[in-house]
Amino acid sequence: MVTEEIHLNAFLEENGIEILETDLGEYIQQLDEEPPYHIVTPAMHKSKEDIAKLFHDKLKTAPGLSPTELTLIARQNMRAKYPEAEIGITGANFIIAETGSIALTENEGNGRLCASYPKTHVVITGLEKVIPSLSDLALFWPLLATFGTGQRVTSYNSIISGPKQPGEFDGPDEMYVILLDNGRTNMLANTKLRESLYCIRCGACLNACPVYKNIGGHSYGTTYSGPIGAVITPHLKGLNDWKHLSYASSLCGNCTEVCAVKINLHELLLENRSEAVEQGFATWSEKLAWKAWKKASLNRGLMNIGNQKLKNWVVNKAFKAWTVHRDVLDFSPKTFNERWKAEKGL
Repeated sequence: MVTEEIHLNAFLEENGIEILETDLGEYIQQLDEEPPYHIVTPAMHKSKEDIAKLFHDKLKTAPGLSPTELTLIARQNMRAKYPEAEIGITGANFIIAETGSIALTENEGNGRLCASYPKTHVVITGLEKVIPSLSDLALFWPLLATFGTGQRVTSYNSIISGPKQPGEFDGPDEMYVILLDNGRTNMLANTKLRESLYCIRCGACLNACPVYKNIGGHSYGTTYSGPIGAVITPHLKGLNDWKHLSYASSLCGNCTEVCAVKINLHELLLENRSEAVEQGFATWSEKLAWKAWKKASLNRGLMNIGNQKLKNWVVNKAFKAWTVHRDVLDFSPKTFNERWKAEKGL
């Protein structure tokens, strides 16, 4: 995901370097020229029919292939590339400070091939992935698999401590580890937001979030979607331009409840909103709109004033900030209070 964060693929292609995604989901998304839809399962929004059509269009395969046949075609295409590749790029689920090793978790074995076949292995990972020792890995690895899918699918676990040594036949000649900051130290300096760096990218909060379930990963317009994406993206890419993500929440707290490492995600979303106001990123019209909303909400008479068309116009036209990142609001013809009185004859 960090290579998606820094748009590495696009940069390499612009400089004439061929790059191939080897995770099956990422490979599908690369063929379709789309970013990942989910942190763990990048192509989860596509049906088997969608993927069969994509392979037919891009790879000229027979139409209507089964998932097994599609997987075998992807495997055949990738296998031919591993021995030819000069550089293999992987991430790291964890970095073990005690031994200087990286820990990789995967479903398909593609990470092991990327790390061993090419002569050079490059690891790109966020600096928050560092854990103290191997004994800590015994806690985090099971958490990642269990909370990621609830299944025993993340079954390939590797600890890589460097390039091949004298007398060894497998492995790269060189290995480089690139620690990515990209705003992470700013979050570390924020005493309230720093707990968002605990995230192990299991994707549990996305799976539980009612907003994510309804709008999907691409609607967020950024690498990290769902509750954790709404928390960290404003601090990775700029609070002023991305503060709206922190409002894409019902504040139900389901994300906090399912989080593997107990990040208070719904509280951090509120913290982002608070920081945006404190730093002066709220427009005068937005402030005026919320003051008017508060005033009306505390006064039943004001809530009942005006018809449906007038209320729609005020919110969607007079205060245009509402519709920048939201669909138009359509008020009910009558408030609940008015309907209750009519129903009961009061």
